[in-house]
Amino acid sequence: MYHQGNRELQARFGSEALADRLLEKTHRVAFTQSDKDFIESCGFFFLATADANAQPDCSFKGGPPGFVRVVAPNTLVYPDYDGNGMFKSLGNIRSNPKVGLLFIAMTDKPKRLRVNGTAELSFDEALLAQCPGAQVLVKITAMHIFPNCPRYIPDMQQVAPSAYLPQAGCAPIEPAWKGFDSFKDVVPPRKPAA
Repeated sequence: MYHQGNRELQARFGSEALADRLLEKTHRVAFTQSDKDFIESCGFFFLATADANAQPDCSFKGGPPGFVRVVAPNTLVYPDYDGNGMFKSLGNIRSNPKVGLLFIAMTDKPKRLRVNGTAELSFDEALLAQCPGAQVLVKITAMHIFPNCPRYIPDMQQVAPSAYLPQAGCAPIEPAWKGFDSFKDVVPPRKPAA
């Protein structure tokens, strides 16, 4: 899990033994039941991708709690919803499937979990129909699963979920910017919700 750059800094700061112990005690390649419960309770995560030239991108991914599901010992799936049409994350996945996910609980009991692995896109209509509002499903095969120290995570209260979250049987709410004169003539029609 550690490359030369990691090892050089671990040596500089005297943390090689700590890094090795963390790897020994917390690193895994399969989700525990606690990991599954935590991931499926989250209403958001951060996704890091890079293009074929290793140019990075980081994106916020949100949905109702349970929108990310652990479906096998080392596999999770999440729906990708309508966005700004740039397809930065999904386009990067098509060019370079290596991804990093960061799940965070910003509560009085903060927690974070990192998942690094490879991603693939699924346009399977039967599977998409099971996820209201999904335009594609993203399947991640985990190679590294490990917690991080939560000490700097602030305690934040969620007031309400986003009004834009897709819901079965409900027409999606379009964001105001899609109606602006600068964009409305190029906004593609949404795929009808299942």
